[in-house]
Amino acid sequence: MSGVRHLLVTGGAGFIGSNFVRYWLARHPSDLVVNLDLLTYAGNLEHLADLAGDQRERYRFVRGDIRNQELVEHILEEFQVDVIVNFAAESHNSRAVLDPALFLRTNVLGTQALLEAARRKGIDRFHHVSTCEIYGDLDLDSPESFREDTPYRPRTPYNASKAATDHVVRAYYETFHVPITISVCANNYGPYQFPEKVIPLFTTNALQGKPLPLYRHSQNRREWIHVVDHCSGIERILDAGKVGETYHVGTGVEKSIEQIADGILGVLKLPSSLKTYVEDRPGHDRRYLLDSSKIRRELGWQPSVTFEEGLPETVRWYQVHPEWWRPLLERASVEEARWKQGS
Repeated sequence: MSGVRHLLVTGGAGFIGSNFVRYWLARHPSDLVVNLDLLTYAGNLEHLADLAGDQRERYRFVRGDIRNQELVEHILEEFQVDVIVNFAAESHNSRAVLDPALFLRTNVLGTQALLEAARRKGIDRFHHVSTCEIYGDLDLDSPESFREDTPYRPRTPYNASKAATDHVVRAYYETFHVPITISVCANNYGPYQFPEKVIPLFTTNALQGKPLPLYRHSQNRREWIHVVDHCSGIERILDAGKVGETYHVGTGVEKSIEQIADGILGVLKLPSSLKTYVEDRPGHDRRYLLDSSKIRRELGWQPSVTFEEGLPETVRWYQVHPEWWRPLLERASVEEARWKQGS
């Protein structure tokens, strides 16, 4: 795709979405970006408060729900949108255990409304952002990794909602020829991530002298990618990806929760005694690892931020921006130390 583009970014006030808005405006000086976000507890317009000058002029914000198809169609028409990038989702596994219906309504029905609006208005590209958790998990000692053709085996309500959404996206391509692409990504980290997620949770707890709540299976591993590398991967897919295809955006870098906690405490020069152990969340996956050879081979994408650089930079960002995260702490209401079946 080339030329001037008008993008609708859904969930652009969230962590990854806001980083993508900033990334795209900086790298595409002729493009317009419209941010549609409902501003739920994790959405925050302060993420983009530093936009200025030409970037501010090429940015629009609309508060609204992706399930409101009439609103989406109005936005597509008013701003002559060419491309939709769909980040909007309920995404916290622990919250999904407590309220699974919310995740199905937003993630599945909301994306279907977006797709239908895209179909009716003839959008050039609908890019959907998925998650590695659709595949289930891997044994800790498994030599395997998830490929784009790995069967889906979601294990939690959040994972299932994202898996179902992927099927709906593909169905709109196969049935209605909506020009879609899908990216599947590993765990993101970086600035502006809501304090309920593990790296900002551990960092902000440590900065307050509070315990870091590790699940008892603390050797469970995740693959990690800096949010800027995720954004560059999506950019590459929009520029050169093949319509109808799925691409894994990953680094191959795995870290256990124990290693994450130790790394954060090491950056802050705080004692390991701040670590504490709580019961695992129901359906807690052991390990995720993506095979990202397809996007590297076919599109020439490579990650640029190493974990050894990215984690200390991220921890220090939270260290010097307490005015950003302190007001958000009361919104992170999930108590990870207590799990009640069916609650």
